[in-house]
Amino acid sequence: MKSALLFALLAAVPAVAAPTAITGATILTARGETVIEDGTLIFDNGRITAIGKQLPVPAGATVIDGKGRILTPGIIAAASDLGISEVGGVRETNDSGARASAFSAALDMSTAVNPRSLHIAISRMAGVTRAAALPDAGNNIFAGQGALISLGVGGPTLTRARAVQYMEMGETGGRIAGGSRPAAWAQLANMLAEAQRLALNPAGFDRGQDSGALTKRLDAEALAPVLDGRQALFVHADRASDISEVLKLKARYPAIRPVLLGAREAWLVAADIARAGVPVITHSLYDLPDDFESLASTRNNIGHLQAAGVVVAIAPLGGVGGTTPVNLPGYAGNAVAQASVPGGKGLTKGQALAAITANPARILGLTDTGTLDVGKRADLVLWDGDPLELMSAPVAVWIDGAAQPMISRQTELAARYKALGRTDLPLQYPR
Repeated sequence: MKSALLFALLAAVPAVAAPTAITGATILTARGETVIEDGTLIFDNGRITAIGKQLPVPAGATVIDGKGRILTPGIIAAASDLGISEVGGVRETNDSGARASAFSAALDMSTAVNPRSLHIAISRMAGVTRAAALPDAGNNIFAGQGALISLGVGGPTLTRARAVQYMEMGETGGRIAGGSRPAAWAQLANMLAEAQRLALNPAGFDRGQDSGALTKRLDAEALAPVLDGRQALFVHADRASDISEVLKLKARYPAIRPVLLGAREAWLVAADIARAGVPVITHSLYDLPDDFESLASTRNNIGHLQAAGVVVAIAPLGGVGGTTPVNLPGYAGNAVAQASVPGGKGLTKGQALAAITANPARILGLTDTGTLDVGKRADLVLWDGDPLELMSAPVAVWIDGAAQPMISRQTELAARYKALGRTDLPLQYPR
């Protein structure tokens, strides 16, 4: 009854309610271990205006009863294929990889983002409010430029084009570049050198190339923001020695901002990563080695990185658990549970929540979301239980202060077919 009343109240709220107060909730701010019991959060015009314990509600505000519920920031998928891939195995619906393209770093995922993708509604119902849509590598170690998207209904889906550059190293990068890690690093050095040459003399760039040049002008142009630090460089590398090589990029190119993806053996060089100030996006379920570059995989990886002072985000990186952001709260919960395993090194609940909210926001440069603070965007999720428990689910989601519809293609199909009578079934079913 309480849930039905909540949904009815939300349905009556305008697209952007001004102001709205959520009262009586347990508020998890994603700032350390801060928990506000019986808390009130007020938002107006898409921004949080007040947060605290039993705050006075402004006159005329719409009040949402959050008693018995838990309120958190919206989940941010730091690495995903949301909006650019519908069915991974159907090439025509998958724009994340361009394996036959003559271009690489210049590929811009923002041109492929589909606001009507069925996966956006599914992820939004699970509490995901924002995401980075990243490419897959094709025939070059540089895969292209990822986009930042909002999962909100009614507003723009694309919020920042060309937000990050994605690069493959390690075994995959070596295979793409010609068969070895040295080939991948040579390709990297050549492309960055060409980008520098273009920046120094744009007019003379094409005259300085021969017909067999390895770097296209558009690709060299796309790498300029990486070299001057305007665009983060996401590097997929798992082996500890590969990670150490990535860290050396900062010495050669002082402005470059690498972010490690995968990083299964990162715990072996955690102190070096922390000293370099390089963030890590990884998975809490990596344990057994899938290949030779992840022989030292362990579920303690995230705990060691956190203890060393590394900014860590959890993302659905494929393999174990697939690529759907729906499972991010469960992955964060697994990182907490790891601390209770004999010899295990996991996260606190506050650290785990931050790994799917505050830390992805920090890594992606989303300075106005990720935590519950006055002035931040009202990207909020109200849960029916502990968000890190598998049996919990959102009962309401707001993005930029707008209440989101809790429906998807799946819920619509369920509503359509669950009440069918026996006579409505196909002929092959018994009657």
